[in-house]
Amino acid sequence: MSEYLQKCDPDASEILRIAVRAQHLRRWEVPRDSYAKNKAGYHLWRTYLKKRQADLAASICLQSGYTEEDANRVAGLIRKENLKQDMETQTLEDVACLVFLDDQFEEFEKEHDEAKIINILRKTWSKMSKRGHELALGISMSDRAAELINKALADQ
Repeated sequence: MSEYLQKCDPDASEILRIAVRAQHLRRWEVPRDSYAKNKAGYHLWRTYLKKRQADLAASICLQSGYTEEDANRVAGLIRKENLKQDMETQTLEDVACLVFLDDQFEEFEKEHDEAKIINILRKTWSKMSKRGHELALGISMSDRAAELINKALADQ
């Protein structure tokens, strides 16, 4: 995550650097299979995790001597408040999407049918900034992964 944050925003604030690193803090403690294996279950899981990760990070910030304002800002970034309007929130989202595309996508796509993957890629792409798109297109991928991305972007 730090590598992509450096590419997205080499001058990122300390608060954004903390939020990027903390957005998946102790995520393994709430496994995906603890929620229903459907779209509603997935959204409930993600919503819960955002709040949980934000609360955990804010608490650690306060315990570490950060101000309440800074702790609340870290939490707001992790909750992705004001995505598309807040540049730091957008950067955090770009980093998350880039890490998914670079580190997780090739394994992930093998577990789902093509139509679902193309839909996920379109949703991922729509959350990213122009800079995020540029960086994503520069990721080295397998021929299959690149083909799926091209299909997803064909109608964009």
